[in-house]
Amino acid sequence: MNAFFRFLCTMNNEQIAIERHPWPPFVPVGARYLFLGTFPPQEHRWSMPFFYPNRTNDFWRIMGLIFLGNRDALWDAEQGRFNLDAIKSLLNREHIALWDTGMAVRRLKGNASDKFLEIVEPIDLATLLDENPTISHIITTGEKATGVIAVQAGVELPSIGAPVACRVGCHAVTLWRMPSSSRAYPLSLDKKAEAYKKIFSL
Repeated sequence: MNAFFRFLCTMNNEQIAIERHPWPPFVPVGARYLFLGTFPPQEHRWSMPFFYPNRTNDFWRIMGLIFLGNRDALWDAEQGRFNLDAIKSLLNREHIALWDTGMAVRRLKGNASDKFLEIVEPIDLATLLDENPTISHIITTGEKATGVIAVQAGVELPSIGAPVACRVGCHAVTLWRMPSSSRAYPLSLDKKAEAYKKIFSL
């Protein structure tokens, strides 16, 4: 790609509206695990105003399998959405925090795909850890999210499922790169749950 073409692409991208993250981080008292996605999908795809809101994303089905033995334990079939009260209760009980790696983004193709998501402002993970020093495990749920954290931790992109000890600011943490919870990722739900479960077995 020559310099002029890159310049044109940059100019076109700058004309796309910037979206800011719609929610604050969710951090229970005594949180040990921090799950980080990239950025929420467009609002019309939400089944609830919370992380991993898309009905077709399997994150909450993975959590249901791991902690409740039922993929649909956190799904309200009657309402056609995830059960937010049950989700928050589980997160508080298991000391699981949630946030994303993009604080402000541009959707280059107007969809939810990470491939076409430009992160304009990344997470300040060191500050979040300063405020919540009990967090010792950072878990990313996609390649783009992992890349953001790998840069801030000064490590190479980890292999999927292989924990890496690193430092973010003054905090020693373990970084886990997990299979994406998107159904576009070619791995069965049971296999994803098996991979995620390893985080909580230590």
